[in-house]
Order: sequence, then C-alpha cells, then structure tokens
Amino acid sequence: MEEKQARLQRLKREKDAVILAHYYVPEDVQEAADYVGDSFYLSQVAQRVEAKTIVLCGVRFMGESAKILNPQKTVLLPDAAADCPMAHMADPARVRQVKAQYPDAAVVCYVNSTAELKMLADVCVTSSNALAVCRALPNRRIFFIPDQHLAHFIAAKLPEKEFLFNDGCCVVHDAIRAGDVQETMRRHPGAKVLVHPECRAEVTALADYVGSTAGILTFAQQDDANAYIVCTERGIFYELRRRCPEKTFFLVEGCSQTCTDMKKVTLDKVIAALEANAPQVTLPEAVLQAAKMPLEQMLALSR
Repeated sequence: MEEKQARLQRLKREKDAVILAHYYVPEDVQEAADYVGDSFYLSQVAQRVEAKTIVLCGVRFMGESAKILNPQKTVLLPDAAADCPMAHMADPARVRQVKAQYPDAAVVCYVNSTAELKMLADVCVTSSNALAVCRALPNRRIFFIPDQHLAHFIAAKLPEKEFLFNDGCCVVHDAIRAGDVQETMRRHPGAKVLVHPECRAEVTALADYVGSTAGILTFAQQDDANAYIVCTERGIFYELRRRCPEKTFFLVEGCSQTCTDMKKVTLDKVIAALEANAPQVTLPEAVLQAAKMPLEQMLALSR
C-alpha cells in the first residue's frame, strides 16, 4: 500500500493532478484523495482547484459536472463504466412536454443526472442545497427531476410551492425499507436514526435527522448521542468512524446499502487513469455550454 501511495503522489506531481472522491467510494480511495465530500462539495472544489487535471473518484455524472464547470481542464474518471442508474431515470421528451405544458414551471434537476438532463434544467440542486435553492426560486411551480423521494421530501417543506414529480430513484436508498429500519431500532434501542432524503417517505418519517451525506456527518459529529443507525450508502462509515471514533454506527439489517458502481472505483484504477491520462470525460461544446448555466445557477443560489 505504501508503494501505491508513493506512486500516486509521484503521478500527481507529474500530471499536476488533484484527486476528488465521493464518500461512497472504497475507503483506500477516500484515504488517498485530496478532497472527500458529497456531490455539492465536490462541485464547489472542482471550480476552485488550480490543478490542470481533476481525477473524479465517483460515478459518471460527477465527472461530467466537473468537466462542465471546468471545460479547459482534463477530467479523468477512473472507471468509465461507473454510472448512476438514477441519472438516467428522467425522459428528456417528458421534460420538454412538461416545459411546454407549464411554461411557468422551473425545471429543477438533481445533480445526480446526465448532462443531457442538465441541459433542459433551469437550475441544478444537490441533497445539501435542494431546499434552499427551491425556496429561493421565484417560480411557484417546480418540476423536480429525476428523484421522486428527494422531491417529495422538499415539497413537504415548501407547501407554498406546487411540485410536479418524476418517478426516478436511487436504487440503494430506495431499497432501505421501514420494516428493516424498525427491526434495527429494536435491536439497538436508543440509537438515533440518520436518513438520507433519497430514502422513501416511510423511512424518513422514522428519522431523528434527515440530510445529505455531509449533513449526516456533521450531525453525528456535533450530536451528543453515542450510537446511530445510518440509512445511506455504507461508504460513509469510513468518514463517520474517522470523525467520531468514540461513537458506534449501525447499518440497517437486511439491506446491502452498497452502490456497486461507486465500488468500481479502486486505487489501482486511479493510478492507471493518471498513468494513461484516460479515461477522460469529454462532452460536445454545445452540451458544455447548455449544461453549465443550471450548475452555476445552483452554486450562485446556494451562496
């Protein structure tokens, strides 16, 4: 492992590269990264780093977002096959149909989406900033794509707005069921329940806290309890235990809580990507231009 780390550091210097990793990739990749965070944080970092090459350790939509925000930089995706099923769960034809039917509606696109979907959006959001961005929009009607669960969670907090819903979901969070959470609660009485808003409404209803991966980490770090049931992808446990070594964290019994696409990103593939300067994220100029506005709007509204 020390040899791999030394090789990685040498390649970073040679290629003028920075490594960005999501909380859901394997632990050794998080450990090797220069920056680790959720998709919103990684979008912010991608805009401010000075390195010529960005190695995005995550799934394809994250690499695309980094490229859209930094078209002049080389963006490497260690595994080109690492994708997000939810990113494809909105039909562009339906988005155009809704826009035509409701010209006053704002199309709010979760950042977990393809570049093609971002092109059709008025603004992008992440789970960290979706509530703030939707609240700040002047539009009363919002068409939220592609995740239905996050959309319903935000809509419940903004009764003054009218939401139109899509039927997409994160397959990992959608698979966490209320009955399994309740059984885990019975086995670990007193443990607080931390839930990602991509989960079903009946799961978020059981939560002591609902928030993004970054929000869950902050809550666990600042809260005074010592045991938690965590309802999100299991990769977050590395950072939870690093920040809160004195606390205990439990997975939901009966659920895998594993994103197989995120786990495709290995340290060997990070090294290989830097050595080969590939696979690179490339997008047509028209896509880069059209998809950039909703991402920049997201960052501006968040500020």
